[in-house]
This record gives sequence, C-alpha cells and structure tokens, in this order.
Amino acid sequence: MRNRPDTLMLFAAGFGTRMAPLTAGRPKPLIEVAGKPLIDHALDIATEAGIGRTVVNTHYLADQIAAHLAGRPAVQLSHEDPILDTGGGLRRALPALGGGPVFTLNSDAVWSGCNPLSELAAHWDPAHMDALLLLVPRARALGHDGPGDFAMDERGQLTRGGTMVYTGAQIIATDGLDTIPDEVFSLNLLWDSMLLDERIHGVVHDGGWCDVGRPGNIVLAESMLSGPGDV
Repeated sequence: MRNRPDTLMLFAAGFGTRMAPLTAGRPKPLIEVAGKPLIDHALDIATEAGIGRTVVNTHYLADQIAAHLAGRPAVQLSHEDPILDTGGGLRRALPALGGGPVFTLNSDAVWSGCNPLSELAAHWDPAHMDALLLLVPRARALGHDGPGDFAMDERGQLTRGGTMVYTGAQIIATDGLDTIPDEVFSLNLLWDSMLLDERIHGVVHDGGWCDVGRPGNIVLAESMLSGPGDV
C-alpha cells in the first residue's frame, strides 16, 4: 500500500438535479464560479497538490466534459452507463487509478485556505487508517443546509452523527470495494465497514468550504473566494 496516494478520483457523473435549471443543457461540473468551471477549480487543486493522475467519471452530458478536458494528458475519463454512484464509480475506475489508497474529490465545491488534498496527505497514516475524511464544522459549512455527518474524538476517529460535515475530499483504501456485491452503491457502505473496525478518521480543513450544489450557492462561493487565501 502506498504511503501517499498519487492518484485522484474526481466525481463528475451526477445529473446535477439540485442545480436545475442551470443543468438543463450542461453538466454541473462545467457551471462557472468566479469565471471558472467547477471542474477546473478541482483540477487546479489536484495540480497544486502534485497529483500525478486524475480519473474523472462521467455520465450526464459526458461529451461536454470530454470535450472540455481534451488535451489534458494527466486526466483520464471513466464513463458510466448506467450511473454507478460513488462506490460503484470508484470501483469502475480502479484499473486507471491503480492499486492502494486514492484521493477522492467531489467536483461541486470550492475551497479557500489550505489545499485540501495536501492537508489529507499530511495527516494520512495507513497503519491506522483505511479512510481519512476532510471535514468542516457545521457552522463553517457554507451552502450546506443539512445536519452534520460525523463526530470526531481527540484522536481524530469518527463516528456517525455529530456536527462535523464531510466536504467531499478524502483518502480511502480501495481493497474493500471487492467485497461489495452490488454494481451501484455509495461509498457509505465501505465507510460503514471501516467505522466498525475503527479505521476511519477525520481532519478539519484549515480554510473555507462552500457546497455549490444549488444555483443560489454560486453567490456564496464567489463571496468566499473573493477573500484572502483562495485555493
């Protein structure tokens, strides 16, 4: 198992239902925030963190994402039909990602402050972790209208519930994907197993984070990015 992952799974296959009507004719990753498509914000994070290879999964309006990413040798596409959710999508992309742990990142958020993938790499300890999730306190989760996802103890170990919000960035070991029989499944199934084994940990992002899942959140995201310390 690699000590520091050097590949990234970037999730970009969703229908963008919450972002309607902006997603009627284009996929959510191509919606612009501060003059740049969401997927480019994510890819800039990967480049800055020194990620060697990124795999982007596609489904909805995949041809537009493929055209946008053409000419990027460090980016490969993993097309899904039907759409496979996060767990199934990650398993489909494993031949391109290679073995061992990988970074994963959702494409529908923007960040300020520290590079989120670099933060994860600095705290990753595969001797004690099968997953390391980047979190923000509920009070700092811009654009997030739900409850928290996890509680975190003083060792960084996670349990369900609590006031910490998962930001969509993590490092995760992929071995357990082979144990799940379903074709379409969420990574929550893998997390559940890791939680039972006390092998899932968290670290708090040192900066801002905004969920850009709805049209109204674009203004929130642009306001955050206009401050100091943008990623």
